[in-house]
Amino acid sequence: MAELDPALDYPLAARRPELLRTPTGKRIEDITMQAVLDGEVGPEDLRIAPETLRLQAEIADGSGRRQLGENFARAAELTRVPDQTVLEIYNALRPWASTKQRLLEIAEQLDREYTAPGCAELVREAAEVYERRDILAG
Repeated sequence: MAELDPALDYPLAARRPELLRTPTGKRIEDITMQAVLDGEVGPEDLRIAPETLRLQAEIADGSGRRQLGENFARAAELTRVPDQTVLEIYNALRPWASTKQRLLEIAEQLDREYTAPGCAELVREAAEVYERRDILAG
């Protein structure tokens, strides 16, 4: 990954566009309305690439915004998780929606199936906090 200086490199699209690619590998400069109309850009090209999220995490960390950087890093992990599964996890994380065991199973799934350790740790932490606050499903 490139060493980024938030003062010089942010915003990435304006100052370091050569670093940005779509999930299919297209350069950010290739995403134009004409390319869409010509069928050269598809829906997968309009999704954010995990590498872009990791670059954003680096910018946030370099700006002293550690929590924002962690959020971007977890978002990069979530790009490997199917949309339907992300929605299921989101719903499972609502107060009183899941047992502690269910949340721990989700964390294990994130670790094992999707190699998403940051997201798994967040779900484990939620399970502990929900237990302390008595907001787990009965």
